[in-house]
Amino acid sequence: MSQRGQFQVCSGVNLLLIEFSDGNATASPNGDGIVVEVDGETHELTREAAADLRESLADALTERREFFRTAGEFRADGSYVVSRKAANSAGNAKMFDSFEALRRLYDRLPDRFDADDVGRTGITGSRRHMLLRHFAEHPAFDCRIRRRNPLSAEKTEDDRSAEPAAEAEE
Repeated sequence: MSQRGQFQVCSGVNLLLIEFSDGNATASPNGDGIVVEVDGETHELTREAAADLRESLADALTERREFFRTAGEFRADGSYVVSRKAANSAGNAKMFDSFEALRRLYDRLPDRFDADDVGRTGITGSRRHMLLRHFAEHPAFDCRIRRRNPLSAEKTEDDRSAEPAAEAEE
């Protein structure tokens, strides 16, 4: 086994291979085990160890992270769902094709934005407020709640300084 980030690479699980090796990996059966080659390193596992790792990866890939009022869930199909923390109906959730799709939505919003700005992207109803809160709660977004009534948020200086120089000159 070898260490890659916080995870151990020791199985032929395709998702792991793609994530940690940029595609430079192969896996093949070998008698009663699995042989995995990742970036030139070869690892041999029992089928039981490979199955245990696959289960751990499935749990990690479908992580649900709860914040103060919202939650974000990575699903096995690659989608990302934002929901109200304590709710379990579809009316309290918004699914994106990926976390990157949510990031692109955020990037298109102005430095100061409210539910109407989020609504211009086609998102309706209370989901607009939920997303606004999620942007402020999730550490991947440099954003904070600006006002509570009416609810509005603003991108922090960290996000603004990441903009391309051409946009900053406008």
